[in-house]
Amino acid sequence: MDTDVIIVGGGLSGPLTALALARGGMSSVVLDAAPRPDLPGPFTGRAYAIALAGVRMLQALDLWETIEDAQPITGIRASDGRVGEGASSLHLRFDAAMIGERSMGHMVEDRHLRHALLQACVADPCVEVRFDKQVVAQDVDARATVTLADGGTLSAALLVGCDGRGSGVAERAGLRRNVKDYRQTALTCAVAHARPHDGVAHQLFLPPGPLAILPLADNRSSLVWTETAETAAQIAAMDEDAYLDILRPRFGSFLGEIELTGARGTYPLTLTLTQDLIAPRVALAGDAGHGIHPIAGQGLNLGIKDVAALAEVLTEARRRGEDIGSLPVLERYARWRRFDNAQMGVATDAVNALFSNDDPILRGLRRLGLGAVDHLDGLKRRFIREAAGLSGDLPRLLQGQPL
Repeated sequence: MDTDVIIVGGGLSGPLTALALARGGMSSVVLDAAPRPDLPGPFTGRAYAIALAGVRMLQALDLWETIEDAQPITGIRASDGRVGEGASSLHLRFDAAMIGERSMGHMVEDRHLRHALLQACVADPCVEVRFDKQVVAQDVDARATVTLADGGTLSAALLVGCDGRGSGVAERAGLRRNVKDYRQTALTCAVAHARPHDGVAHQLFLPPGPLAILPLADNRSSLVWTETAETAAQIAAMDEDAYLDILRPRFGSFLGEIELTGARGTYPLTLTLTQDLIAPRVALAGDAGHGIHPIAGQGLNLGIKDVAALAEVLTEARRRGEDIGSLPVLERYARWRRFDNAQMGVATDAVNALFSNDDPILRGLRRLGLGAVDHLDGLKRRFIREAAGLSGDLPRLLQGQPL
């Protein structure tokens, strides 16, 4: 069977790519090695921060109104601290109103976002999603061809890898990956709390690693809690009461009493960057091309930018009658995204190195720096626009415009 684009990976970036390409008049088949998920299902504890530019893209694709329980992020508070001592009085505050917006983005539960994407794929005649389809080989010549574990084959003008940090598409295409192991693990969970969060996200920098407290609907917050790999393994094995006993002195009392809601999870933290995003008739998007530290909550947003740029490049190429899988076309996409991805990887790596330690001199400098920047409104507006995804050369979808 032939299609315009084969997309490997049915998580978030894969279906989003298919829906964006459909707006450019291209057909695609999304192949997911996992079974069909039962969505929306119960709350898993997983949620994502989608920057304002990403929200505008979802609006442009008529997806936003179908996503349930999206919680606006009206501000961010960043502070240095130590376990049991709470946050330093010298901190950095970002508010969406400083750039004339109501929010800097929204928090969305994984189950609701995936459900909306897959439902839209089912309704779109240009998109087909196939589950339980593992790709075992790929070949390129005049077209890209993939072979499935069940013996079936599929060909297209372009193969897009959206299959995560261990991307088989990237490996088979010879796209090498640079990896840095942080020796840290992120513990993920969600909590219900007694006091309202008012839409404010908190980033507390602790010596073992950052603790992100991100607002969810219904007086809940999603946590991404970084510890050393050894400590995280011990905490993850604890029962719920012991887990909360460890969390409370880190979380603090500013939201009142807390209790766990949904499932708990863990994942190891690494920095991964492929040396390129393209190969002949192959392009990578999302974590398949880059995986960064969650310290700034920008991992998914980088992937959304990839999708928007790729869709725009391919749509314009198709309208000019070009071969969408040709290297000159794909190089335009790689040029657009290469620097931004690398810059974000380097920036999050540097921030993690600066803050994930208990050096008293660095701690004092960090706190003075956060307090000083808090009084520089011009610089703060630049940071807010960056966090909202509004800076740089934005693809049309990220501006809320059609392709």
